Amino acid sequence: MARYTIASAVRWQSLSEEERRSRLQRPAQRASEQLMRQVRDIIEQVEQQGDSALLELTQRFDNVSLDSPVLAMEQVETLAGRTEQKVKQAIDLAYDNIRRFHAQQQPQTVDIETMPGVRCQQRIAPLRKVGLYIPGGSASLPSTVLMCGVPAQLAQCNERILVSPPDKDGLLSPAICYAALKCGVTQVVLAGGAQAIAALAVGTQSINAVDKIFGPGNSYVTAAKQYVSQLAGGPAIDLPAGPSELLIIADDTADAEFIAADLLSQAEHGPDSQVILLSPSTKVVEATRAALQRQLAELPRAEITAQALASSSFIVTEDLTEAAAISQRYAPEHLSLQIKDAEDWIEQTDQAGSIFVGHYAPESGGDYATGTNHVLPTYGYARNYSSLGLADFYRRYTVQQLTPQGLSLLAPAITALAAEEKLDAHRLAVTRRLDSARMQADLQTATASTEGERQ
Repeated sequence: MARYTIASAVRWQSLSEEERRSRLQRPAQRASEQLMRQVRDIIEQVEQQGDSALLELTQRFDNVSLDSPVLAMEQVETLAGRTEQKVKQAIDLAYDNIRRFHAQQQPQTVDIETMPGVRCQQRIAPLRKVGLYIPGGSASLPSTVLMCGVPAQLAQCNERILVSPPDKDGLLSPAICYAALKCGVTQVVLAGGAQAIAALAVGTQSINAVDKIFGPGNSYVTAAKQYVSQLAGGPAIDLPAGPSELLIIADDTADAEFIAADLLSQAEHGPDSQVILLSPSTKVVEATRAALQRQLAELPRAEITAQALASSSFIVTEDLTEAAAISQRYAPEHLSLQIKDAEDWIEQTDQAGSIFVGHYAPESGGDYATGTNHVLPTYGYARNYSSLGLADFYRRYTVQQLTPQGLSLLAPAITALAAEEKLDAHRLAVTRRLDSARMQADLQTATASTEGERQ
């Protein structure tokens, strides 16, 4: 049996602060300057050359020659028809659960009278054009089509453009096409990486620029999303969703075989994925490392998975409280609590994209079919970003209506604050209306008085 390099276990209390930072540093963050230069060059090329740049970059990075970056919907339907029946059934079940969970997240209109004559509303409207990035390369990911496509469908976004790298034949997998049709995707584009994000952001001859870009990807995709979101008039992005992360907190009640299986399920995404195990039990940590060696040998993607394990961490903590504090500091994309009374620890470990509670909640359940969304913040952004949800496919806007009485009641506060901030035009925008209202009221009173004298 092949032996793989797996990071050694360390005791948290024995590490210096610098060593602790190193143990929790994301691998993909170590070469960001050069990466950003490459991403900027790619985006500028697509902006200047459009479709021809997309085709050239696809040839360069994916070694695939295409006539057009767009996959005709008729061909999407043909490919979808080739999906194996058991895969169709799995997609159908996952689709139903994801749709059921996200449908409950429907945002509501707010309509209240804050004081007599002052009506305030918060209304919602679906984003008109959205881009759905589906990673490709070494794996087909129909699950990500569902995670992005179902909420876009529920929100009734007008244009739902799916982009994904082509396979060696210049096509997409039948499963991706089947999921795309389930979600009502309106256009399918054969492109990946930073160039795909650029096409969605600035548009090309055959691809409309979108209002917002959704979907996870590697470090190039994440960097490109962040870059285009800062362009003048550029698209919004869902969240910084990059290489996959999993942190597991385990105690003596945990099963090392379960822990190892979960760590491998995330490490196999790619060499820049990161998995971390925290446990107060040295026995559990060492049993997990041994289980990883055994289970790795069974995986077809063992070499890729082993690369991720080499830069991951196995940390022995003083107790669960210290483990929870480390988790909060790291803010993982996925957090698994394989401990006794796991539900009691959720609030102490809430800085995570998605939490898997107990010994029978594998992270892969959330990746595919429980109903929650697997597009989650990485790089520690779980501190201030949320998992993808239905509300992300809407925009909010506010409405206010004032009667003359309402304006009269608000006027003292508005004019006082405007004077305090030395913004005279703000103050006059109120007083001119009040003066006009008084003149109209005086005129009405005078007219009524005249008519009364005549009678």
